[in-house]
Amino acid sequence: MPNTYRGLAGAAFLALSAASAHAAPAPSEAEKAEALDLLETIVSTRTVKGQGQTGAMAEALKARLVEAGFPEDAIDLPTMEIDGETVTAFVARYAAEGEPTAPPIAFLAHMDVVDASAETWSTTPFEPVVQDGYLYGRGAVDNKAGIGALVSSFARLKESGWTPSRDLVLAFSGDEETGMNTTMMLTGHPWVRDAEYALNSDAGSGSAASEDKPATFSIQSAEKTYATYVLTAKNKGGHSSAPRPDNAIYDLAEALRRLETLKFPVEFNEITRGMAERMAESAEPKEARALRTLLKDPSNERARKVIEESGLRAHFLSTTCVPTMLSGGSVENALPQRASVTVNCRIMPGTDPAEVEAKLRETVANDAIEMKPLGARTQSPVSPINEPLFASLTAAARSLYPDATVNPSMSSGGTDGREYRSQGIPTYGAGAIALGPDDHRAHGIDERVPLDTYYRQIEYWETLLKDLAG
Repeated sequence: MPNTYRGLAGAAFLALSAASAHAAPAPSEAEKAEALDLLETIVSTRTVKGQGQTGAMAEALKARLVEAGFPEDAIDLPTMEIDGETVTAFVARYAAEGEPTAPPIAFLAHMDVVDASAETWSTTPFEPVVQDGYLYGRGAVDNKAGIGALVSSFARLKESGWTPSRDLVLAFSGDEETGMNTTMMLTGHPWVRDAEYALNSDAGSGSAASEDKPATFSIQSAEKTYATYVLTAKNKGGHSSAPRPDNAIYDLAEALRRLETLKFPVEFNEITRGMAERMAESAEPKEARALRTLLKDPSNERARKVIEESGLRAHFLSTTCVPTMLSGGSVENALPQRASVTVNCRIMPGTDPAEVEAKLRETVANDAIEMKPLGARTQSPVSPINEPLFASLTAAARSLYPDATVNPSMSSGGTDGREYRSQGIPTYGAGAIALGPDDHRAHGIDERVPLDTYYRQIEYWETLLKDLAG
């Protein structure tokens, strides 16, 4: 792939996308009501860690598909015991007729959500409310609208009598927000493990059209690795009336001052190179020149400083590590015996987390400060450019939003896609949930999804499924 690859503007892609997908018919009012009922049911199910509700949600999804005509043996609800709780995942197989023409495609989402505090919301987080064209509730966007639309699309296609030419598999995890243990289990499921690729609805939202811009969607094709380290300084302590020359809080403060200066090299892969090129097209002249300089010479410190001072959201250029939590001491009149800081790193694909940890130790330069990683650190490669698939994803989005821009991207956040890529299953963000400027509320207060774009997802998935497996 040449370095001048520019957001799917290559000749091969244009040729592929010239013939747009045949748009699916809009859902009827009865189908919309059924899809809304499903979304309200799963949003009202409090699938927060520790609540034991993923099984109830999986049963509700199973009931909808069985009602639509899926045989019960085409649905599996595997479970795991995690921290004393039974956590359920959901797998459903839409089987090909006869001999499949190609390997399966997996469609991903996660059933769990982060918790929410009712005191801060204008509605009650787990009592969905339809208001002013929105459905409000925790998980409305992240990621239950994706689940509701996928299940509704599978049900509508089954009820219509359509049969795919290859197996299509729903694979919904139960702990994406807290550990991805069920995600790892799903990557080895017999219906999933041989997938040609996976399409992740959790990375399938975008921005609605505005007066001067068309709707924009991304095809998440890479994401940074998530790694967290706890740095701890220890001391004998003592009475605060008799200060010591050494102090755990001072030692930790010095380590933090050193970490503040830590920078990892700017690097590009075939996804982030395209992101930088597109950013340069719309940036101010000074920032555009700096981005183009970095594309030619990633080690140019002057250009990097321009970008860092510009406010551009260019964190995709390098690995980052930042302190996120701090604790120390025990009482006000005693010298601290320990002080700790939590440092969260987002690591570029292809970079070994062990190398990042070594760089942290080198920067802190104090062997007395203990450094421990929290949890497993999974490396996640970049999914390769897949022009025929990208053409289908673009055509499906443009069947709803004719002028939409659709480009591959790398995410700094983490999704189930990380685990699939690590197991050799290329994974891509898919979907066209168009959010307005004030609708990006995942994990936040008054999370909501515009119902018009939720209903249109049913059309999107049907268009895409028939294109990929018709």
